Amino acid sequence: MAKTKAEIEAMIKELQTLDTSNMYNNDFFHTWKESDDEIQAVFKVAEILRGLRENNISAKVFDSGLGISIFRDNSTRTRFSFASACNLLGLEVQDLDEKVSQIAHGETVRETANMISFMADVIGIRDDMYIGKGYTYMKTVSESVQEGYRDGVLEQRPTLVNLQCDIDHPTQVMADMLHIINYFGGVENLKGKKVAMTWAYSPSYGKPLSVPQGVIGLFTRFGMDVVLAHPEGYNVMEDVEKIAEENAKKRGGSYKKVNSMEEAFKDADIVYPKSWAPFAVMEERTKLVEEGKFDELKALEKRCLENNAKYKNWTCTEELMKTTKDGKALYLHCLPADITGVSCKEGEVDASVFDRYLVPLYKEASYKPYIIAAMIFLAKFKTPGSKLTELLEAGTKRIK
Repeated sequence: MAKTKAEIEAMIKELQTLDTSNMYNNDFFHTWKESDDEIQAVFKVAEILRGLRENNISAKVFDSGLGISIFRDNSTRTRFSFASACNLLGLEVQDLDEKVSQIAHGETVRETANMISFMADVIGIRDDMYIGKGYTYMKTVSESVQEGYRDGVLEQRPTLVNLQCDIDHPTQVMADMLHIINYFGGVENLKGKKVAMTWAYSPSYGKPLSVPQGVIGLFTRFGMDVVLAHPEGYNVMEDVEKIAEENAKKRGGSYKKVNSMEEAFKDADIVYPKSWAPFAVMEERTKLVEEGKFDELKALEKRCLENNAKYKNWTCTEELMKTTKDGKALYLHCLPADITGVSCKEGEVDASVFDRYLVPLYKEASYKPYIIAAMIFLAKFKTPGSKLTELLEAGTKRIK
């Protein structure tokens, strides 16, 4: 149901009680680097922007400008979500294809960052495949445009939004969380809810760690009981696990790790079965690519696929779903899922489970454009509540 203008006004008032000063002219890298107020502000602005669109009110705050997208890995949902977010706010999107740019001829990151940023207001980057590389690349771009702005090369400093790195996938897990908040009727209803973030079998190799890491790094902030389940050896980064443990202690929830999908699913309110590659494998893969040892890389892939195949029973079945809270746990996935009998012979989830949750999955994905737009909005306006009030009062029709 569309929000009324009165409801939007109430949300703006709530937003104005939050401290977002450090988000102004800043970047969004990892959720755990943001304060509680800043996380809540992203959710609040995302809901307000959605409310404006539901009421056919334009949220166009830019008359011109570019949103630069750099995707160093394949993407559908995140690519279109970034484009939608930029368009919602009035920016045009230009994708940087490194294969046909001067980067292929040795142009440095520092040079590229400034050359693409002359009239850019935001840069969205996805770089998630190599451990120790993605976030490092993003930081270099951020530092480069900051220097360009400081030295008078750029008229404005573009905001950088992490569209997925080797450590975190903030736009995805925040969209997941906003979906959960709405599904359970508010943040106040999340405390004590059990979340099963579990590894699941996939016939593919090298899926990033950033989604499970993003989930345990964010969901533990809400007093939830988060369980990370994976077969022996499929570890995530220790540093992120420490963040999850600290969050749980502070917020009154819990965090634990188990080696059984069945244990994780039992009485769970939310399940998130998703494949990822072991941290040690991702480290080895990165090193082999750096050293150009592509024959050894093929051998590593073969070895990993063979190891994955030992755990084909790690899949989200109807039987497992029946063991969740009242047999009705909310099923989450960042998509695309490996669906048994549909996209692959054996995969992460049974087709009947996936089909039953198709509408909730679409709703989950629908929050991402608004989350990204909120991150941009909060970086561009020192007093976001005032700007949103201005948009609401102007009431400019999106569709004339």
